[in-house]
Amino acid sequence: MGPGSDAEVAGLVRGLGLPGLVDVHVHFLPERVQRKVWAYFDAAERNYGLAWPIHYRGSESQRVATLRALGVIGYAPLVYPHKAGMAEWLTEWVLEFAARVPEAVPTATLFPEPTVTRYLESALRAGARCVKAHVQVGAYDPRDALLDAAWGMLAEAGVPVVVHCGHGPLPGEYTGLSVFEEVLRRHPRLPAVLAHAGMPETALALDLAGRYSRVYLDTTMVGVEFTLGSAPLPVDWTVRLADLGDRVLFGTDFPSIPYAYAEQVRAVWDWAQAPGLGEPFLRAVLHDNGARLLALGEHARGTEGDSGKLT
Repeated sequence: MGPGSDAEVAGLVRGLGLPGLVDVHVHFLPERVQRKVWAYFDAAERNYGLAWPIHYRGSESQRVATLRALGVIGYAPLVYPHKAGMAEWLTEWVLEFAARVPEAVPTATLFPEPTVTRYLESALRAGARCVKAHVQVGAYDPRDALLDAAWGMLAEAGVPVVVHCGHGPLPGEYTGLSVFEEVLRRHPRLPAVLAHAGMPETALALDLAGRYSRVYLDTTMVGVEFTLGSAPLPVDWTVRLADLGDRVLFGTDFPSIPYAYAEQVRAVWDWAQAPGLGEPFLRAVLHDNGARLLALGEHARGTEGDSGKLT
């Protein structure tokens, strides 16, 4: 049985013989940007048509401590711009954040603008090991010629991009997995993590992972009660996961989720009860796949503090 509360998460994960969780989809933002994001969610009934109470609203240090208490030993702190001119300084900010938080992997973001290859190259030289692309919030076309060299740079470097290109929670002019597949056709070796498993087009996300060997799915908000009504899983979801076990990644959208972190762990736990999955699937999704993609073993750092040693 999966965790019934956050207090049970770390112990259950250790019971699988894992050192902890690896979460590929976490958000840390500069304080003034974070406040604006939360203000948008606070108005979710107007913006989305449903309430979205932030479950982990707290200071940056409190949120870092919460992840440690949950047993998260590695995560990608993702930032994203909503207009031109933001991506470079957001990338600089998050690289500094990762430099002072041992569990945080250095990340970057991008936007279709003339300077994108310059600041992305600089971020990769600085050690960025994951990139965030938010097609919905940025309201840009991922096929934009200004991004072509950036996608090629990431494909060549083997650095994964967590891309929110699905229609959820609201469709945009350039959302939809069929749009992003045009990028994949041009850059088939691009390590692309389909955020939210492409919700609500989860069946198409599975198809893309079947066609492109470097396409991954993250579990963010997938299979939890909050989204099952609007984005039900395909009837053959667990059957198809068995063929993609090494390319399913644990993600949560912490801290801006309207429910407890344990619910996402429990969703993955429930899938693992299906034939052909089991504990090997749990260990792969909750830790091994993310640790490999984010190269945690190659860049392990430790920290001593109230939460104990984390690497």
